[in-house]
Amino acid sequence: MKTTMNEETPTTPVARVLVVDDDKAMAEMLVTALQSATLSAEYVTAPQLALERLARADRGSIDLLVTDVRMGKGMSGIDLCARVQGEFPDVPVIVITAFGSMEIAIAAIRAGAYDFVPKPFDPDELLLRARRAIEAKQLRQEIRRLREARGRAVPFGTMIGSSAEMERVYALIDRVAQSSAAVLVTGETGAGKELVARAIHDRSRRAHGPFIAVNCAAIPENLLEAELFGHTRGAFTDARVARAGLFVRANGGTLFLDEVAELPKALQAKLLRALQEHTVRPVGADTETSFDARVLAATNRDLQTAVSEGQFREDLYFRLNVLEVSVPPLRARGNDVLTLAQHFIARIAERDQRPVLGISTDCARLLLEYSWPGNVRELLNVVERAIALARHDHLTPADLPDRIRQFAPTHVLVTGSAPDELPKLEEVERRYILRVLEATHGHRTRTAEILGLDRKTLYNKLRAYGVGESSGSQAPPADPKSSGNSAR
Repeated sequence: MKTTMNEETPTTPVARVLVVDDDKAMAEMLVTALQSATLSAEYVTAPQLALERLARADRGSIDLLVTDVRMGKGMSGIDLCARVQGEFPDVPVIVITAFGSMEIAIAAIRAGAYDFVPKPFDPDELLLRARRAIEAKQLRQEIRRLREARGRAVPFGTMIGSSAEMERVYALIDRVAQSSAAVLVTGETGAGKELVARAIHDRSRRAHGPFIAVNCAAIPENLLEAELFGHTRGAFTDARVARAGLFVRANGGTLFLDEVAELPKALQAKLLRALQEHTVRPVGADTETSFDARVLAATNRDLQTAVSEGQFREDLYFRLNVLEVSVPPLRARGNDVLTLAQHFIARIAERDQRPVLGISTDCARLLLEYSWPGNVRELLNVVERAIALARHDHLTPADLPDRIRQFAPTHVLVTGSAPDELPKLEEVERRYILRVLEATHGHRTRTAEILGLDRKTLYNKLRAYGVGESSGSQAPPADPKSSGNSAR
């Protein structure tokens, strides 16, 4: 056996490929082609040597086997494929077949081959299929790891995820929970702002008290003041009895003001006074009532922009934003997408008595590539829909909505060499603007600063791309009707 290896850096794991071909010159050519794509490659000249190499390898050290069908003697590439799938099921196999031999190609697939490449083949085509096979293996391993970890994981409150972004949020929650100062939770719609607020409450000295949440955008303006501050009997039509407001009812605990940017200007002034004085005046009352509640607020809007445009009081902004916790969008959380998807599958499949166990590798790849403008709420919507339509025990791409199957990433990639493959300048600009918007978690003021644009120009461009006020991507938001607390 001859071995040739790429030099590996200690920080970048290199996928390892084992080539099997009794033609030494062909084997060396394949190894050279694979190494040109920064893969680590080695070869053996007989199927039995390949089995011995796999048996000696540390678990997971061979990521892909590439084998020719015809060997001089002994077992064929098809036989080798069947042996590998039986003894080393985690190792995908690509079989190189004779030109036009569909019978052999079908036999290879039946033997468990991941893919086949007919001779004569284009090295670039082989590299493409090799990378797909390696990615599929890595996804299978990640899905299995997430499924196993889900049973062992200790959730942070009701939040799920172990990405670096979420670990940062967890650490910040633990720190701000010990304070009594106001906290502003920022992030896109559906990213989990209410879950963050609940976690802060649960870890604070007020955990024994009530946690009361109110959506400031969901209550009509003429009723919101009475809801927050209370009212006396006869203060308005149907006010048959006096009622304490949410500030007073949250005594000893936490009041969470969601969508605080939607407060009318008149109520903003009254909220500011309540926060400063720790008293409220019920509608229709002549005296004020004190309260003892910690106030947390949340918004999906850029409040700094709202202040500069005169839509939100600056003094109230600083009063609410003593401490800030920014919730990352789902697209910035890496494999948390799969962790959450597995969690939702287990929960919904049990609820609906559906025999769905997990996600196929092709489905997982699409979920990871999608930008999730509706964040966790949209993922919950997609998983619930997919389980309802699923015909197998693992979700497949066919179970996903068209917008996910047909999604085009916003990342700026210029990889083509032919003139007709290169994108137009307008398309490059669109992708770059949306990529910066993703990187800033939808923060438009910061996005405009990075791009060197004024806010009006940026807003006009985003409007032309079909990006809404609270979205960081070009895809449409999910239907909010199927959302639950896990996605708020």
